[in-house]
Amino acid sequence: MAGPPPRILLIGAHPDDADIKAGGTAAKWASLGFVVRLVSLTDGRAGHHETHGEPLALRRRAEAQAAAAVIGVTYEVLDHPDGELDDRLEYRLDLIRRIRSFRPDLIVTHRSTDYHPDHRFAGLLVQDASYLVTVPAICPDVPHLPTSPVILYFSDAFRRPCPFEPHVVVDIGDELDRLVAMLHCHRSQFYEWLPFNAGHPGEVPEGDDLRREWLAGRIRRRIEPLADRHRDLVVRTYDPGRGGQIRYIEAFEVSEFGAPLDAGARARLFPFLPASSSATSPFERKEWVDVPDAP
Repeated sequence: MAGPPPRILLIGAHPDDADIKAGGTAAKWASLGFVVRLVSLTDGRAGHHETHGEPLALRRRAEAQAAAAVIGVTYEVLDHPDGELDDRLEYRLDLIRRIRSFRPDLIVTHRSTDYHPDHRFAGLLVQDASYLVTVPAICPDVPHLPTSPVILYFSDAFRRPCPFEPHVVVDIGDELDRLVAMLHCHRSQFYEWLPFNAGHPGEVPEGDDLRREWLAGRIRRRIEPLADRHRDLVVRTYDPGRGGQIRYIEAFEVSEFGAPLDAGARARLFPFLPASSSATSPFERKEWVDVPDAP
């Protein structure tokens, strides 16, 4: 790898958000020596049916650290209360400082049209910080970035007001076991809260091995439809022979608020994708656009 390793910042609203949306790709980056950090903007204190507040926040922080250790990366869990994230100025300035301190080449986060208010505000906070990280007069105590990083969005299935549009797809079949191992660390969520909230707590088996096997099956069923949903892009990325056989992917949308994902950035940030891919991003070039004043 020529030059310093790329720096990847995955920003979720809750502990486990970045894992379940991009854990397989994060494992690939980590294996290549990229500097990868997962972030949860809230402390997760509301995500359980029996335990709440500080005890749950401490438990979820420990789960996040265990998940990060699976692939050898870092996980930062902030103290903002779960369920109460918004776009207040202090949160924006805090995020600007954190982005500048880490100096990422790539940020991956939620779209601001997600179902959960914390997810929406996480995406909005990144959007609001995307330009201001380059402005020296904002948060002058932390050196500004010369340019905005590339910004991608996690995939989702929501169609209002605008559907997710994939621009990058990554075959994670070879990392599925490590993805499951990461999610297995979030025991409060995948074996307790999420089954309870979905109305099927009785399905969770007893015993660590049986639980992990059960979770692996659920994760496969959750992820597998993505490859068929975005099969055209998978085939354009990996060629018809391989692309038609891929079963497990993670998909990302390019944000127009970040730096362009041009061919050079794509090759540097996604070196595990085929160099001959015909997939393209609509934001490969960023130009100034003069917008006339309203009458």
